[in-house]
Amino acid sequence: MNCQDYLYRGQDPVQVTRRWFIQQCGVGLGAMALAELSGAASAARAATPEGGSGGKGLASNPLAPRAPHYPPKAKSVIFLFMAGAPSHLELFDYKPELARFNGTLPPPELIAGYRAAFISPNSKLLGPKFRFAKHGQCGAELSELLPHLARVVDEIAIVRSLVTDAFNHAPGQILMNTGSQQFGRPSMGAWVTYGLGSESQDLPGFVVFSSGKKGPSGGNSNWGSGFLPTVYQGVSFRTSGDPVLYLSSPRGADRALEQDSLAAIHQLNQLQLERVGDPEIATRMAAYEMAFRMQMSAPELMDLSQEPEHVLRLYGAEPGKPSFANNCLLARRLVERGVRFVQLFHEAWDQHGNLVNDLKQNCLDTDQACAALIQDLKERGLLDETLVIWGGEFGRTPMVQGGGDDGRDHHPNAFTMWLAGGGIKPGITWGASDEFGFNAVENRVHVHDLHATILHLLGFDHTRLTYKFQGREFRLTDVHGNIVQGLLA
Repeated sequence: MNCQDYLYRGQDPVQVTRRWFIQQCGVGLGAMALAELSGAASAARAATPEGGSGGKGLASNPLAPRAPHYPPKAKSVIFLFMAGAPSHLELFDYKPELARFNGTLPPPELIAGYRAAFISPNSKLLGPKFRFAKHGQCGAELSELLPHLARVVDEIAIVRSLVTDAFNHAPGQILMNTGSQQFGRPSMGAWVTYGLGSESQDLPGFVVFSSGKKGPSGGNSNWGSGFLPTVYQGVSFRTSGDPVLYLSSPRGADRALEQDSLAAIHQLNQLQLERVGDPEIATRMAAYEMAFRMQMSAPELMDLSQEPEHVLRLYGAEPGKPSFANNCLLARRLVERGVRFVQLFHEAWDQHGNLVNDLKQNCLDTDQACAALIQDLKERGLLDETLVIWGGEFGRTPMVQGGGDDGRDHHPNAFTMWLAGGGIKPGITWGASDEFGFNAVENRVHVHDLHATILHLLGFDHTRLTYKFQGREFRLTDVHGNIVQGLLA
């Protein structure tokens, strides 16, 4: 019985006691904590995505696997998010003219109307700090900082013409991950798990790791569910201690006691479900059972000592020592186990100063593991069905920031990302920026276009993967987005 039921029965609202209100309306601290821990209070409202084939038992298991609009190329996604915005000019987009005009003012027509985050637009040009060379059969130019990626460059598609609408970190990261600069929209991982469910019975459908100097500027909104049911939000895994907070049994409770308790709670919930027919109860039951199963599956997943020594060397992973390399290996283990979306945040790329030394360290921390992930997935026959994405929220300016000629500001007009596997055409370079790396001038790819392409590879018409909220149908691409056909295999 809820508050409306009480009033409809003709009861005087003045006679409603505080104790009754807390017990019956579910606003006590215990009720709120239970809803938070279950992470599924709203999950049963999840309808089958528009145009999907649906499936039986969605009320009891909102993460049940379901078919997209058409046969997909990719079954899962690993998003290597380099938070802070890597410099495309030092890594992927070599500009000889920028080197030639180093230390001079940019052409007035180039910066007309341009707005930078921190610097004056007419700051002097700064040439690339590292050497580039061509690699692989495709002949892609890569920085000397990426020797491991150079080994697998024929497996990736480099996109040099990304553009975005944001030039500060939090809105830029939120836009890249949710399709909007405003907080409160569902993340891409949430949309994907909403649309496809998960093939894992013992792990969440959407898992998040974080490494680097700090967490992403956009915070939890980068992997939140927004107005989608909370069962679709990303679950943060830790690389030391319990994989998920409060997953271990409390002191004095063994597995048999927990199983008996879960069975008793299940029976009570089942009686209530049969009495009132509220599908949210079934979703809560599934959440309890998932948490119980994760007590066994999550520690097993995180135990990298099970991996052969040659695999650990390939990634540069060290069991028990948190690192981006460990997280890449864990991402492979997760998609092997049917997890739909894995996102690795590495917040370390905001080089307003100390550009040379920081980029060297960032690439030392990440390059080997990124390349190893591509190689490992391919050797296991997983690359064709796993879409791997690498990139940050925007690029860096061709103009210098700081007095030591060793920094770059935020730049939304042109930046680089790469993709591999999952229906992506390998060994290509798509798009181009101008001679200074300032504007994308060939085959521009907006963030919305990237999202539309990712959803297409997963089997979705991005205009039809929708959720009704506040009176209208929302989608990841909002009212924008075009599939980048040139990236498709």
